[in-house]
Amino acid sequence: MTSRKLRFAIFGNTYQTKKSTAIREVIAGLASFGAGVCIDREYYDFLKASGMLVGADADVFDGDCFDADFVISMGGDGTFLKAAGRVGAKSIPIVGVNMGRLGFLTDVTTGEIDDCLKALHSGEYAVENRVVIKVETDGEPFEGSNCALNDVAILKRDNASMISIHTSVNGEYLTTYQADGLIVSTPTGSTAYSLSNGGPIIVPGTRVMSMTAVAPHSLNIRPIVIPDDAEISLAVDSRSHTFLVAIDGRSEKCHDITRLTLSKAPYSVKVVKRTGTGYFDTLRKKMMWGTDMRGNNV
Repeated sequence: MTSRKLRFAIFGNTYQTKKSTAIREVIAGLASFGAGVCIDREYYDFLKASGMLVGADADVFDGDCFDADFVISMGGDGTFLKAAGRVGAKSIPIVGVNMGRLGFLTDVTTGEIDDCLKALHSGEYAVENRVVIKVETDGEPFEGSNCALNDVAILKRDNASMISIHTSVNGEYLTTYQADGLIVSTPTGSTAYSLSNGGPIIVPGTRVMSMTAVAPHSLNIRPIVIPDDAEISLAVDSRSHTFLVAIDGRSEKCHDITRLTLSKAPYSVKVVKRTGTGYFDTLRKKMMWGTDMRGNNV
């Protein structure tokens, strides 16, 4: 059990008040351990306006100007991904409290908050290092983070026409995807957008990433898995002369003269897992993986 005072940075969902009611329990639990608390300003303002922070003692921070022993993400997987983007290379472990529906990344329920906080202070937890994809361009830089914990998607925009994505791996030409898009996914993101397009489930810790086409024109195009230390080069042709790059769901518009390079980021995102929880258990329970839906009424 740690004897020093821990500090927690908190991010949260700012759209639905009912999904933030558990913040009171989190703040109270941290206070009982004498922990320091700082809250993302946007979330702090939302909580104050909703009357959720009456009497709470917490600092406020902007952007990535914070330091902490742990980050707590209050929301769904989208909130977790935004928090991971703000944490960046700080190497601060992230705890996901599920306030949404599926919550594949956020595996702590609101009823487990007290037990989770106790585990963090007693050291009864593990930290998983999750690989991150970095996106670089030969043109204008992206406005936000250029790194993705889940996936990077190259997508068409504005019209029904497909785009052509000329793809090379480690300098060797692979193929030209004629499709609505292409998803490059980490193992963490393999159960997200990639899976919905027929991509493979990849166990975290496996040192690979996958490329999955979105509505490809050819039946011969299938997902492909490559080493995570490979460098992917992409050039896009589009009738609209523009396309979208979605980095963990946050879209940026690019012109088709832009060339993209995707590679493994020089840092990983640290995800807190409590003792007794495992990936396959989460896969079965939340994705219903392997479940026979026919029942016994045959």
